[in-house]
Amino acid sequence: MSSGLFTKGANSDACPATVESTLHEPLLLLASQSAGRQAVLRRAGIEFTALPADVDEEAVLAHALERCDDLSFEERVLTLARAKAEASCAASEGGYVVLGGDSMLEIDGSLVGKPRTAQAARERWRSMRGKRGRLHSGHWLIDDRDPRDGGTGATFGETASTDVYFAELSDAEIDAYVATDEPLWVAGAFTIDGYGGPFIERIEGDHHAVIGLSLPLLRRMLQEISLAVSDLWGPASSS
Repeated sequence: MSSGLFTKGANSDACPATVESTLHEPLLLLASQSAGRQAVLRRAGIEFTALPADVDEEAVLAHALERCDDLSFEERVLTLARAKAEASCAASEGGYVVLGGDSMLEIDGSLVGKPRTAQAARERWRSMRGKRGRLHSGHWLIDDRDPRDGGTGATFGETASTDVYFAELSDAEIDAYVATDEPLWVAGAFTIDGYGGPFIERIEGDHHAVIGLSLPLLRRMLQEISLAVSDLWGPASSS
């Protein structure tokens, strides 16, 4: 399900641990404005503060490809997830565990993100209906806690990938779905937990990752910095 593990130790200069920073409550800082990612965390009882990252995704990816033109699709989404985590970490007051995420769809040998326009969404669906795609969701974690609070300074990430099988939509169904505006602003031009749900025949892998955030992967990443997922639960969840 997952691939593309990148790890750096406490000496990473991506977002150095803040000196004498306050341990926050909630501890998790989500570097995303994605309603899907936020909903996944809330349903799992995980408390967080959202600080969306201001990142030029095209520029970040272009720069990464200039340095290494054979980046895999998994590594590309991980690069964007890392950029978002680092940007939010730098903009914060420090002391958080920061999580950045990015998702893109691999289909017909290409990697696609948000269509952004109705025409692009319509063309995307006409191209991918009846096919199988692979949704890659990159996760990047930065432990910016003070060492006295258990902070490690670690910064690392991993990508969760899930196969998605699309229904054979009619042109009328595509037009109706595009008219909701939902597919314009989501990776791959679809959701599994909204209007797009009926158009997904099945998936192979973690359904949370299709929404944008893999809970099993987050649990494993937290373990790397000696945290349990229950450490992030709110009072009602942990009582």
